[in-house]
Amino acid sequence: MGSLLASRAAVWDAFTTTLFLAVTAGVLALLVGTLLAAMRVSPYAPLRTVATVYTEFLRNTPLTIVFFFFVFVTPSMGFTFAYKVAAVIALTCYTSAFVAEAVRSGINSVAVGQAEAARSLGMSFGQNLAIVVLPQAFRTAIPPLISVLIALVKNTSVAGAFSVLELFALSKRLTNAHSSDVIAILVGIALCYLVICIPLGRLAAALERKAAFAR
Repeated sequence: MGSLLASRAAVWDAFTTTLFLAVTAGVLALLVGTLLAAMRVSPYAPLRTVATVYTEFLRNTPLTIVFFFFVFVTPSMGFTFAYKVAAVIALTCYTSAFVAEAVRSGINSVAVGQAEAARSLGMSFGQNLAIVVLPQAFRTAIPPLISVLIALVKNTSVAGAFSVLELFALSKRLTNAHSSDVIAILVGIALCYLVICIPLGRLAAALERKAAFAR
């Protein structure tokens, strides 16, 4: 009985850790990714270059290497993070590159005439982007953004290899301790991921319907 209660407590702790990583990194990635997308379409070449290099580098780098950098390399540079903080930073940096591409795609879908009309009214680039372009871009970018966030939830499993006890790391620990219940454990862990991912899918559908109605 005590072992069962301990397992349930461990699953709950791992679930909340996974949820924390996904929510925190997701919010930060949306903010950073939107900024990067704005830099990608900026009229200033240095900003475009920085954003392009960052986005292309992170999108083509394995997530494990990003984790390795923040967990093992940054301490040698004088920056030491707790494992959970390092996981959030790694997931944010990696995911923000994909968010940036999704938002930039949405920006490119906005009719050029609308941006030109805003400029003719005397709006600056920042005003044009914030008031005219980005609100429309996000409507188009909703499906790919939700897909990116769902991928982020699953990518939190990489943190388990770097001393963060989330769902995937817990599944390995439980299967080693209860080898006769491997299928039940893995199904239970999969259901925990579904509890997070299915609402995201439902949210995407609701936002798409709302965006379609607004158009």
